[in-house]
Amino acid sequence: MAGSHARSGWRESGLWADALGRASIRAAQMLIVLAAAVVVVYALVQLKLVVIPLTIALILTATLNPVVGFLRRRGVPPTLATWITFLATLLALGGVVTGIVFSVRGEWDELVVATVAGLERLREFIIAGPIPLGQQALDDLLSALVDFVSGDRFRAGALLGISAAAEVFAGILLGAVILFFFLKDGARIWFFLLRPFHGDHLDKLLLSGTTTMQILGNYMRGTAIVALLEAVVIGVTLLVLRVPLALPLAVLIFLGGFVPLVGAALGGVLAALVALVANGPLAALIVVAVVVAINQLDGRVLQPIVMGRALNLHALVILLALAGGAIIAGVVGAVLAVPVTAVAWSVLLIWTRSPQASVEGPPP
Repeated sequence: MAGSHARSGWRESGLWADALGRASIRAAQMLIVLAAAVVVVYALVQLKLVVIPLTIALILTATLNPVVGFLRRRGVPPTLATWITFLATLLALGGVVTGIVFSVRGEWDELVVATVAGLERLREFIIAGPIPLGQQALDDLLSALVDFVSGDRFRAGALLGISAAAEVFAGILLGAVILFFFLKDGARIWFFLLRPFHGDHLDKLLLSGTTTMQILGNYMRGTAIVALLEAVVIGVTLLVLRVPLALPLAVLIFLGGFVPLVGAALGGVLAALVALVANGPLAALIVVAVVVAINQLDGRVLQPIVMGRALNLHALVILLALAGGAIIAGVVGAVLAVPVTAVAWSVLLIWTRSPQASVEGPPP
């Protein structure tokens, strides 16, 4: 008893019992958690050739699962339903890439001629404009650019680009294989991983899995609808104005729509630049006006209706997630950062609620 009272008195009046001691303990705990998070992120970055295809395959599975379920409810055998969905997805992606390639090849000569004329107009504007840049300074700038392109550093960068292309091809192949098995045996794989868990932990893990698939599926389908509308409106505008490469630019705007806040806007800026170089300032201003109008419509009307509460995150959280994802994994990281953040936040809400609340359904 005496020893117990002594330990109790030490805790009440000892070195760690005052406010500074408790703050020090809390700071040490936070540092340990931060160090663990840094180790996990570092490990994921080192294994990005596996982690990124796995994440993309999971997102595509959440998006395509309703198609597989629809085919199964119509009496199609599970394996055949998986193959139909998988091959249809590959054919759609391959068709888009083929269309872009043929469109670029068909309009490349026209774009080159327009680009040369546009750059000449830009050079005249720079020389005669408000910026005090003479012909000699412009020639020096072009000479420095040519030296950089023909230098050793640029060739080394090209070699790194070839290596990166090989990694991208390997990642695409691995992601396709993972996607097929997720579509075919996703539920079986998930229940296999949950075998060691029981009771409340099992309930929360089941709810976390269901919530993850719901959020990823709703996010990707909603984003695809909004991005498709932006691409169609801007693409039709480019076709009406006879801007070269209208189809590739529309596809680029569609893909940029999967990067919230900035992706579609950057695609619209690129379309406006092509219009400026190829068709002049008036066409560029029309493209900018259409881009601004459709972005405002999507942000204020379409996204709240189509997306619902699939992405219940503040704009600042989305911006920070985009920045962090871009730093860790470049463009792919920026695309994946927002849905992963939304899933992580929802799963955190599940695990911090009481056991009675965890079985009622996914968090609002």
